[in-house]
Amino acid sequence: MASYAKQIKALLSPAEGRVFERLGTPNKIQNFLDSTPNHFSAPHKAILSPTQVLKQKKAHCFEGALLAAAALAYHGHPPLLMDFQTAPWDEDHVVALFKERGLWGAISKTNHPVLRWRDPIYRTPRELAMSYAHEYYMWHEGPRDGEKTLRAHSVPFNLRRYAPHKWLAASDIDWLADELDSSRHFPIAPAAMLKKLRKASKIERQIMCMDEWNKQGKKLF
Repeated sequence: MASYAKQIKALLSPAEGRVFERLGTPNKIQNFLDSTPNHFSAPHKAILSPTQVLKQKKAHCFEGALLAAAALAYHGHPPLLMDFQTAPWDEDHVVALFKERGLWGAISKTNHPVLRWRDPIYRTPRELAMSYAHEYYMWHEGPRDGEKTLRAHSVPFNLRRYAPHKWLAASDIDWLADELDSSRHFPIAPAAMLKKLRKASKIERQIMCMDEWNKQGKKLF
């Protein structure tokens, strides 16, 4: 990991390096992402690399997970991602994984009250992934309102398989989202059980209407 961390550091400007130097723990990384405005990216808009997130001061879930993974790698830890795949009518989610004393946790960027940080208390990546299953549901008005939509999670996806210059500061990293999406995934549950899931209650759906950031970059909570 030391060699990979050196490659990460070599690609950063002095100012970027000072930011990464401060992000020495998963808690600090999560706090940084919480203080970063949400990126309301239009469909098919290019994904921001970690250094572009620092420049533009905004991030959505995949961009936040990449920045978290980069910060972890900077400090000598594996840069791991986990992808959550949903039913076709919902949106996927991505988190960065970390381990403390053999237990798994997750760093997450989201604009809503759920699908957030996970403390390192999970014995396996699968156990951590399942902690998101109940919270993953539709909340917009319509026939699918309250429907739970999480369908699969990836194995830990190690960014070390790619040279840092390909994703840390590259102008085009859309290919990386495709690589993650096509990596090995495991179903959350058998199809027969997914058909029987109870819908989220009205109060749970109302909570999802809360946003942390508005489109003007103002923090609401």
